[in-house]
Amino acid sequence: MSKRRVAYYYDPDVGGYTYGLGHPMKPHRVRVTHDLVSAYGMLPSMHVLRAKRTTPEKMTAFHTDEYVNFLARVTPETAEELTHGGVLFLVGELPDNPAFEGLFEFCSISAGGSIAAAQRVSSGAADIAINWAGGLHHAKKGEASGFCYINDIVLCILELLRTHPRVLYIDIDIHHGDGVEEAFYTNDRIMTASFHKHGDFFPGTGTQDDRGRGRGKGYSLNVPLDDGITDEAYKSVFEPVMSKILEVFRPTAVVLQCGADSLSGDKLGGFNLSLSGHAACVQFMRKQNLPLILLGGGGYTVKNVARAWTYETAEYFEWFGPRYRLEVMPSNMEDLNRRDGALDRVRERALEQLQQLRPKGAPSSVGEHLGLAKPRDEEQARDELDERLAQHARYVYNLQQEPAPSEDDETSSEDDSDDEELTRARRKRMSIMTNRYVDTPAPHGKRRFFQSAARWDLERVLIGPRVGELGAVMERGGNDGDWDMQS
Repeated sequence: MSKRRVAYYYDPDVGGYTYGLGHPMKPHRVRVTHDLVSAYGMLPSMHVLRAKRTTPEKMTAFHTDEYVNFLARVTPETAEELTHGGVLFLVGELPDNPAFEGLFEFCSISAGGSIAAAQRVSSGAADIAINWAGGLHHAKKGEASGFCYINDIVLCILELLRTHPRVLYIDIDIHHGDGVEEAFYTNDRIMTASFHKHGDFFPGTGTQDDRGRGRGKGYSLNVPLDDGITDEAYKSVFEPVMSKILEVFRPTAVVLQCGADSLSGDKLGGFNLSLSGHAACVQFMRKQNLPLILLGGGGYTVKNVARAWTYETAEYFEWFGPRYRLEVMPSNMEDLNRRDGALDRVRERALEQLQQLRPKGAPSSVGEHLGLAKPRDEEQARDELDERLAQHARYVYNLQQEPAPSEDDETSSEDDSDDEELTRARRKRMSIMTNRYVDTPAPHGKRRFFQSAARWDLERVLIGPRVGELGAVMERGGNDGDWDMQS
């Protein structure tokens, strides 16, 4: 295996933040990982960088202005007032998402590293970029979820899309990567693939029926798994599915979220993967010789998180093999995926869904990916698709049955009266800590989940108003020099 250029992002301040006493999310796990990486003598073999922290303006490439402004102002003392008693933004209402001291700075470090990693690989300065402080995949456009406030992964992918026609996002966290899937649910330039625990488990989404909408139909792939999955069983579904995605989608860059809560023995987990089984997914993607970004994610047994991410950092040096010292062993728990051929059915259905993409082939020409070949009459249809997605999300979040779709499901809209009835109801959210649904008071007035003053539009975010100026487009991508600061 040839040695590849690795950029490693680390901000020493990241370990100084805390979600609160007894909270399972421990930002200092990133510091522990870094100390272990350093102790193994890996730092001299990588380009070690401290990323510039993300500004509120850059966060609004995906998140609403209102939400980002709130995060920039909220403190433990002001949370009650700013959230109207925990109603707005889901910060403070559930124990999952506390308004801890330094919240916004923590988010800016996490997102800054992921954006800088995208810029680094897009510019060609690195083949692989690592940001273990990133991978916070549950954050939504206008609210926190599952310990996540700013979705650094979405911001990272948006940065990659400036120069890459197609980006593959892979999620091996035990929890469904719902925030990233939602963000790109109607787009065919991003394929999301999530391997996660299903059933009564946070966030309660990610069935194999969830495949995307409109132009994005088929580009969201979910592989729901059950408790106790072993290395062998995981590999038997991961590698065939990834091989088929690479064949039909032909990504030009890959983002891999390496949530370590899928390891055996995790406090919030349920899988039975060893360290080598988890790292095998990373190694498989590394062999594809595509620009690769590794991000952190879940992981609540700190010592195992540090072991896994250190080992997966070491995977990029053929002369280094720490397996004999870094290990997370599987337990003797039963693998429920082997019952009645359940895993085989999940794998075969996933492969069948991917096979359906073959006639269409990989999306987007170079001109299309820059927005230069977009038919003008698609604007209204895309706006209507966004509205349908917003309404679908509201039904899911409120645990209401969605009305039967019309014949033209992708472009039809719902009556405002139905929307008003939903917003008057109490909202239900699942807690990542208990995997139980909790009632939260609905805010006064309409609650808009995928809307802000300016509708989020992928081409507008990536290219700006001068869609037809190729030079202006290319000037805005891949300049990592503005982001990285040598540590």
